[in-house]
Amino acid sequence: MTALSGAVPGAEAVPGQAVRDIFSAGDRRDGAGEAVRDGAGAGDRGSAGAGDRDARGEYGSSPAVGAGGTAAAGAARRVRVRVPATSANLGPGFDAFGLALGLYDEVDVEVTASGLTVDVVGPDEVAQDETHLVVRAIRATFDLLGRPQPGLALRCVNRIPHGRGLGSSAAAIVAGIVAAAALTRADLGPEFEAGAAANQGAPGVARPGVPSDVTAAAIAAGPGSSAPAEAAWMLRLAHDIEGHPDNVAAALSGGFTVAWQDVEGARCLRVDPFAELRPVVFVPTVRQSTEASRGALPALVGLPDAARTLGRAALLALTMSAAEPAGAAQRARTLFSATEDLLHQPYRLPAAPATGELVARLRALGVPATLSGSGPSVLALAVGGEQAAAAVGAASSEFSVAPLSVDRLGAQVTRLDPER
Repeated sequence: MTALSGAVPGAEAVPGQAVRDIFSAGDRRDGAGEAVRDGAGAGDRGSAGAGDRDARGEYGSSPAVGAGGTAAAGAARRVRVRVPATSANLGPGFDAFGLALGLYDEVDVEVTASGLTVDVVGPDEVAQDETHLVVRAIRATFDLLGRPQPGLALRCVNRIPHGRGLGSSAAAIVAGIVAAAALTRADLGPEFEAGAAANQGAPGVARPGVPSDVTAAAIAAGPGSSAPAEAAWMLRLAHDIEGHPDNVAAALSGGFTVAWQDVEGARCLRVDPFAELRPVVFVPTVRQSTEASRGALPALVGLPDAARTLGRAALLALTMSAAEPAGAAQRARTLFSATEDLLHQPYRLPAAPATGELVARLRALGVPATLSGSGPSVLALAVGGEQAAAAVGAASSEFSVAPLSVDRLGAQVTRLDPER
């Protein structure tokens, strides 16, 4: 088990430096390479065509944009977007449930006269050209909003590990969409204009009590509007690029989300999880593509397994809500039962023996533990510091361990250029 400097007894605190040490790998710069993306087929699912949709059609109400040029007069030319890691499924909520976690990628985007530069900091090699997933999402958003494509200069600080089931591709897509939307706005209000002053402190980890920047929902709605919980048009575009809505919903909205699709496209609802939730993430050194993991799933499952898992998913949604008045001990017992799954984990875990053994070891201790997304990372949904500490102690040397907070705000944006 990788030691976490800064961890405290009971795991109540978020070990910020430890998380950065584990996932930033000394902030070394990457060379150019093939993008490694987390998400089913994300690397093959191009954004071309996504921006061809009518901005007031399938994606619903879109932001107002100025006529001509890249952005409305007075709009920002350089923004920073911070997007949380996410864990999908949480056991029985297959392709529907998502949880935003206090570990963040940060992307600075500047509009330039022409060309493209991509500077990447992080342990995973990614493309540094037009195939970069953030760039693709930016381009799709400008197309959707009917804006001419600008030159771009990007600096990406990647802390979310790739190919581990923690929503790295969702974070990239959301970062691009939110950045592009912010760059079309002439007035996002005083919070946005305040810039980075409200964001001093340790990067990459949750900072409770720090004033928030503008959220994705506020950008989607526009100044003076009532921001919709799901930032609807952003979610639909993100889903169109990613291919499934669970991770992108949580990355956009924060908290615990339930995503689905209907005739209007992807939608979601979010709630704040109960206060005692202490997520612990276990990250192996090996990667697992979601496409390969999905290949292990059967085409059909038996009715008894489906019915049992459906009941567990409904129980999990109720148990996660802060509105549920259960005490900590009762909630921990209920959450343990609620994270049981018979739809996908029994078929995925045999391909990742160490992950399967860790899930079994945690559950033998009474800790609600599941695959994080399609794996191979493991998510423990500990209730309170004592159970979180027990979870941390159960890991082996094959896993890095990160006790994290729940991100409750989702994607946020800060204006970096001076007010004009």
